[in-house]
Amino acid sequence: MKSTRLHLHVCPACRSDRLAWQDVGTPVPEVIESGTITCQSCDCRFAVRGGLPRFVPEDNYAQSFGFQWNLHARTQLDSHSGMPISHDRLWAAIGGKVDMHGQCVLEAGSGAGRFTEVLAASGADVVTFDYSSAVDANARNQPASPRLHFFQGDIFNIPLVEASFDKVLCLGVIQHTPAPQAAFMSLAKYVRPGGQLVVDAYTRNLAALLQWKYVLRPITRRMRKETLYKIVEVLTPPLVPVAKLLRRIAGRLGARLVPIVEYSHLGLPPRLNVQWAILDTFDMYSPAHDHPQSLSSVASWFEAAGFENVSVRHGLNGVVGSGHRPVGANAIPAASANTGTTATPAAITP
Repeated sequence: MKSTRLHLHVCPACRSDRLAWQDVGTPVPEVIESGTITCQSCDCRFAVRGGLPRFVPEDNYAQSFGFQWNLHARTQLDSHSGMPISHDRLWAAIGGKVDMHGQCVLEAGSGAGRFTEVLAASGADVVTFDYSSAVDANARNQPASPRLHFFQGDIFNIPLVEASFDKVLCLGVIQHTPAPQAAFMSLAKYVRPGGQLVVDAYTRNLAALLQWKYVLRPITRRMRKETLYKIVEVLTPPLVPVAKLLRRIAGRLGARLVPIVEYSHLGLPPRLNVQWAILDTFDMYSPAHDHPQSLSSVASWFEAAGFENVSVRHGLNGVVGSGHRPVGANAIPAASANTGTTATPAAITP
């Protein structure tokens, strides 16, 4: 990380902005590769490893995502597939392609960076984080740029200055948190007045719930991720042709008759389609949390946060919601007590 980016952060324990890089006997370098960030208010310490600040414990509920995105670091990147799949999904969620030059964007839950590279190409100044070690894959995937800043952090307690971003984006993530509404309310605090919040979540309806994953997840999410991945890696390729045939016969519902996912309908070449199928089948069965949402539940979040110009609709990956924080709004209402709790920040000694 560039040392000049340290001013973006606050301490997740006490919310102080009095953070300093500390490595005894050496001056602060222009680029910090390793060391310790110390809060001068509460003395909490946080590691910098591999050039990235770490504000969460290494062992957390998102380990399966770190595992999959470091294995499939480039699988879903548009620059790898040669197709605008992530590009189209991002701009559709935002509500259309817009000029992002000069805008500050926060991306929550980056994974390996499929949307980060689209945002970087837009001209925006992008701050992106993940709860898991997937952020390492993202940082490796992106060309060096003064407009990109990466860190490992907690969506429930983001170590950044509130109300400081023109756009806050969270795609493909919020349903995998322990408390999606609480995660949403946390994100809302970082939108500056007049700024936009965009989220999506898996759809909650009868058809969506009648999927293999909700039958098998009580078993698969408790398995060792390495074991589960080996099973998926072996069983998925021979089932891809079956899923393709059933999709041709009975559409999307036909494809759901087999316990995998595949994306030949997107035009992916066969070899890459198999890699996407392995990745997303593992992604379907491995997460600790999977909480799909209805249109009404997502709409209620925006209402509770006091947002305006709200649009909640079915999109390319389920329910998509966007809205703007009113100009002059000074605070986001607190989430109700039953929406979850803020994770305790981790003080890490490298």
